[in-house]
Amino acid sequence: MVRIIGARRHTERLRNMRRRVVDQAGTAIFVGSGILETEARRLIIANAIQGKGHIPSAPGEPPNRDTGQLDQSVIARRLGRVRSEVSANAPYALFLEFGTSRMAERPFMRPATRRTRRQITTLVQRAVRGALAR
Repeated sequence: MVRIIGARRHTERLRNMRRRVVDQAGTAIFVGSGILETEARRLIIANAIQGKGHIPSAPGEPPNRDTGQLDQSVIARRLGRVRSEVSANAPYALFLEFGTSRMAERPFMRPATRRTRRQITTLVQRAVRGALAR
């Protein structure tokens, strides 16, 4: 029979490390979802003329803000320890993002995701490395 000295202590260290990694990664993921939320809103507001002088965006470009309902509906939510979601809950958000048979798409979430992916990935990687280094 083999007896491992310090197995319980080592197992406890690994559990604590896992908790730190999950907590730090979860926080980084939620912060990253906030970055994505901000970028999606920024794309909608960027070239907007509200009210009477409103000019709709060109097909393929992010929608221009008119009433403010779309950009105000973009929200980041934490769904679990390491899970977050960014969604736009305006009734017409999906139609703008992907288009319809009568309207070309005016995406804002996909471009925001492309623009922030590297920054969010780096944020999560640093959080995990930092948690492992302790």
